[in-house]
Amino acid sequence: MGPQEHSDGRVLAIVERGYRGALEKQFFDELYLATELHRQLGGLDILLRGQAVTYALDAPPVPPLRIGNRTVDTLTDPRHGLRTLLEAGVGVWAEEPDLATLGAAGSPDRLLAGIRIAREGETAARWTDYRMVCFL
Repeated sequence: MGPQEHSDGRVLAIVERGYRGALEKQFFDELYLATELHRQLGGLDILLRGQAVTYALDAPPVPPLRIGNRTVDTLTDPRHGLRTLLEAGVGVWAEEPDLATLGAAGSPDRLLAGIRIAREGETAARWTDYRMVCFL
């Protein structure tokens, strides 16, 4: 289903900036917030743009971070967060122009299962169909 097929009463959350740091977001990140917003607002769609489209690419888990003698293995994994959102019924799209910048446009097999590609301008043209549009 595209945004136009079920946006009545839903909220569109746009995520543009991927990976804002490891330690400061290890317990709470924008995708965890999106899970709660979906539950509390009665429906959410997410549009990944800019650097955040990297979240949609199927890739291995995030490796631990080594700082001196310490290993930090509590890092958030945006792909895990997206899978949780998809399982909860959140619609997730990644903008095609930004995927193209990464060399991933036209390769839906490189995306996590369930993530759809939004053509240029497609979602912006439907903002008025949403109850609210916000940036996470």
